[in-house]
Amino acid sequence: MTRIRIALSQIDPTVGDLDGNAELVLGRTRRAAERGATLVAFPEMALTGYPVEDLALRSSFVEASRLAMEHLAGRLAAEGLGEIAVVVGYLDRCEASTPRLGRPAGAPQNAVAVLHRGRIAARSAKHHLPNYGVFDEYRYFVPGDRLLVARIGGVDIAIAVCEDLWQEGGPVAAARAARVGLLLSINASPYEVSKDDSRLDLVRRRAREADCTLAYVNAFGGQDELVFDGDSLIVDAEGRVLSRAARFHEELLVADLDLPQRTVDARLARTDDTVADDLTIRHVVLTEESAPPPGPAAEHTIAPALSDDAEIYGALVTGLRDYVAKNGFKSVLLGLSGGIDSALVAAIAADAVGGGNVYGVSMPSSYSSEHSRDDAADTAERIGLDYRQVPIAPMVDAYLAALGLTGLAEENLQARVRGTTLMGLSNQEGHLVLATGNKSELACGYSTLYGDAVGGFAPIKDVPKTAVWRLARWRNAEAERRGEVAPIPVNSITKPPSAELRPGQVDTDSLPPYDLLDAILDDYVERDMGRDAIVAAGFEPALVDRILALVDTAEYKRRQYPPGTKISLKAFGRDRRLPITNHWRESG
Repeated sequence: MTRIRIALSQIDPTVGDLDGNAELVLGRTRRAAERGATLVAFPEMALTGYPVEDLALRSSFVEASRLAMEHLAGRLAAEGLGEIAVVVGYLDRCEASTPRLGRPAGAPQNAVAVLHRGRIAARSAKHHLPNYGVFDEYRYFVPGDRLLVARIGGVDIAIAVCEDLWQEGGPVAAARAARVGLLLSINASPYEVSKDDSRLDLVRRRAREADCTLAYVNAFGGQDELVFDGDSLIVDAEGRVLSRAARFHEELLVADLDLPQRTVDARLARTDDTVADDLTIRHVVLTEESAPPPGPAAEHTIAPALSDDAEIYGALVTGLRDYVAKNGFKSVLLGLSGGIDSALVAAIAADAVGGGNVYGVSMPSSYSSEHSRDDAADTAERIGLDYRQVPIAPMVDAYLAALGLTGLAEENLQARVRGTTLMGLSNQEGHLVLATGNKSELACGYSTLYGDAVGGFAPIKDVPKTAVWRLARWRNAEAERRGEVAPIPVNSITKPPSAELRPGQVDTDSLPPYDLLDAILDDYVERDMGRDAIVAAGFEPALVDRILALVDTAEYKRRQYPPGTKISLKAFGRDRRLPITNHWRESG
């Protein structure tokens, strides 16, 4: 056995920021070298950020990525880091690909490079290209056809990219055939609720199948609707967890591993390709021998597990924080109604960017209750945000006098005046406006276009109403556990939700009770169950018909809603894509 020290660097790259991402790689490599690592691995497409979407189809961006990787290799050596093997994901091009119909122009590839001694010592590309959920990789990439096995410190290390681990066969089977000592998987695996459990099960299973230790490094941070949660980990060939990084934080996970020495003759490793399954195995030798890691042993560490509510809240904070920072904003603005949705969004915003950078506006109309005004002010005081009140009744009255609107048109007018007010303040003062609607409302079209639906980002867009209440209680409990002021007023949690657009209005005037609504929406939206299957699950037929009709007719509203953090299996927009003009209806 040979002991080598590896470092898994879960970083937060920014899409398109080649220089900034290269600096991240350089800085974390320096830190890994200071801790005596022989190998440091970074996430999938760490140099370009992920997902790059249609940037992959621009030859200028592909070439810039390739040049940036070569420049990075040179800089590492110039700064005395050339002896450490650096594994980095980036955007490359398949030189041997033949142009043909159905293949992305320019043959871009989701690639990985091994940098050593000032050069790109080896490279390969992702073999399995996911084309489900949020992924469209057949649109963007040409698949790789070889498994890279790099000999580092006398240990043969197979390198796979993200989906290569999720699919049967392919690189995992090839790694077993190559009898490697370590399977290294670089990933940009987006967060979903409880994905840490399925990820761990997968990594354990693949380690057993490859019959070797498996190291899994994942990105963290937000990219538009997606959040990456980190959770890098190392398991042995029996599936036992050796080390595991924290979630929703940058971390350099360093560990000493006792691994079997090389199994392929050096001459073959340098010159020969062998075939396993549908892949070619390419052996590359970097270093044949390894000195023992310096200093005391790098102890294995396992980060504490998070509850479902803690991980969801962490994802929401991370998604908003990075959207604000990466798009150049310094502050956020939202309407504070005194209700649960705006109170939770305000708490998330304060945790993401600091209470002093959150601006709340109460916009009472003639129908706004005194307790709602008080609850909005209470939320602002608890969180420490900048708070102002802008009564909208005079503006609404002016519109009504000019247009003579009544009924639903009058109700929606109030929401649109609030939207105009928020956008005006945003333009004047430079804040990012946050929409405060939840997934249940969005599913049923219970929102006003150009009213409460305005904004640049929607933090709880993928959070059902029942989960909004649950997260609010969790956040308050966390504050009390830390000895802090609970950010969300109890009255905002306990009172019946209302848009307050007419006298005595409550949400249940227009929608079923939220616990019932969310259960049916889960079947219809998340699970794609048809009407008859939902009824068979025990729901009243007329209620199912009513809810499905609301969902089906609100697609045009969802298309115009701001982006928001994905936390579920099937988020609106990024995952669930349906035509706006659509005459298909589920029927009884």
